[in-house]
Amino acid sequence: MKVLVVGGGGREHALVWKIAQSPRVTAVFAAPGNAGTAGLARNVPIAADDVDSLLAFAETEGVDLTVVGPEAPLVLGIVDRFRERGLRIFGPTAAAARLEGSKAFAKAAMDRFGVPTAAYREFTDPDEARAYIREQGAPIVVKADGLAAGKGVTVARTVEEALAAVDAMMVDRAFGEAGGRIVVEECLEGEEASFLAFCDGRTVLPMASSQDHKPVFDGDQGPNTGGMGAYSPAPVVSPELFDRIVDTVIRPVVDGLGREGTPYVGVLYAGLMIRGDEVKVLEFNCRFGDPECQPIVMRMKGDLVPVLEACVDGTLDRVDLEWDPRPAVCVVMASGGYPGAYEKGLEIRGLEDAAALDDVVVFHAGTRQEAGKVVTAGGRVLGVTALGSDIPSAIERAYRAVDRISWPGVHFRRDIGRKALRHLSS
Repeated sequence: MKVLVVGGGGREHALVWKIAQSPRVTAVFAAPGNAGTAGLARNVPIAADDVDSLLAFAETEGVDLTVVGPEAPLVLGIVDRFRERGLRIFGPTAAAARLEGSKAFAKAAMDRFGVPTAAYREFTDPDEARAYIREQGAPIVVKADGLAAGKGVTVARTVEEALAAVDAMMVDRAFGEAGGRIVVEECLEGEEASFLAFCDGRTVLPMASSQDHKPVFDGDQGPNTGGMGAYSPAPVVSPELFDRIVDTVIRPVVDGLGREGTPYVGVLYAGLMIRGDEVKVLEFNCRFGDPECQPIVMRMKGDLVPVLEACVDGTLDRVDLEWDPRPAVCVVMASGGYPGAYEKGLEIRGLEDAAALDDVVVFHAGTRQEAGKVVTAGGRVLGVTALGSDIPSAIERAYRAVDRISWPGVHFRRDIGRKALRHLSS
C-alpha cells in the first residue's frame, strides 16, 4: 500500500520512520518532508496546509492512506475533503479538530463533558480582558484562542506581564487572527504530562505516557516553544493515574463528541497538569505531539499501520498495543535565537556519528538538503532520540549523540528528563 504523511517536522519523520517499517507498505510519501524523511520516503514539495494540492496528489498517485501530522491542515478540514473524495485518511474532521483550533471551544467542551480543567473566561475585547486580569491578579495564564504553533500561551507571573500578553495577542496581533479571541485562566501548579490516545469515534486506545518540555531554557525558563524535548514513560503518571486519565479525560470527550454528532477519529492528546493525585487538563491537541511522538514511536512495538487503519475503519476494539519496557528520551536541537529570529542554511555536522550509536535515531525537523549537505531550515532542527535500560541511561545516550552534532549557534536544553529522575529518587 501507498502511504502519504503530511508535514515536515520531527513528528512526521518519526511517523515516516515507523510506517516505512511496515511489511504492508510499498511506498511512503512525505509532503513536504525534510532531509531526514528523504532517506525513507519520496519527499513531495507540497505545503502541509495546501489541501487542494495534497488531495490532487493523493488521487493521482493512488495513495491508500494519508496520515496527517500537524494541526493546521486538520483545522482547515483536510479530513473532510479527502473523505468526500472517497480517500482514506487518519485524523479528526474540522469540527472535531476545533478542540485544538479554538481554546474557547475546548474549554466549553470540557465544561459540558465534566472534564477537570482550570477556571477561565474568554474575551474578544482587550479592555475587558485587562480589567479581569487586574481583578484576578497574578499568576495567571493568557492564551490565544487559535493556532499559534505552540507559542500562543503566556504564563504570567505578574499582572504587568499578563497585560503585555493581552496587548501582544489582541492589539499587536503577534499571532494573527489566532489572537482575536483570548482565554484567560487560573494558573495551575504542578507537573505537566502529555497523554495521547488513538480513537476511532467510540473506542479509546491509550499510548504510553510522556512529558514535553515547552520553555526554551533549562529549568523551564524563558518563552514557550513548540517543545524542546520529551521522554516516555512519564513517572509522574502512575498506573492509577493512567487509568483515571482515560476514564475522566479521554473517554468523556470522545463519548461526548460522539453524542453530539462529531465522532472523534485520530489521536487525541491531552496536555495535563498533575499535582499529587489531582489531574486537570491544560489543553487538547488533535494530533501526535511533537516531540512526544519521537520517543513514543521508538517504544511502540509492532506495525503502526494496522492501528491507523483500525481508527479509520472503526475497529480499534480489535487492536492492542505493545511497548518496549525501555524508556526513550528525545532532546531537541534548535537554531540559536529560537523561538525568536534565527539563521537558516547552516551546515549540520556529525549526523552520521550520532546515528552510529546503538538505540539512537536522529529525527529531522527543520532541515533540508543543499548541495549534498544537510543544512538548518527551521527553529527546531533535530530531535535526537535514544532508548536506554532506564531513564538515566536513556538520558546519557541521547546527550552522547547530541554532543556529536554541531552547527553554528546550536541550542538545546541540558536538563531533558531531569524531572523524571526526581520521581525515581523519591
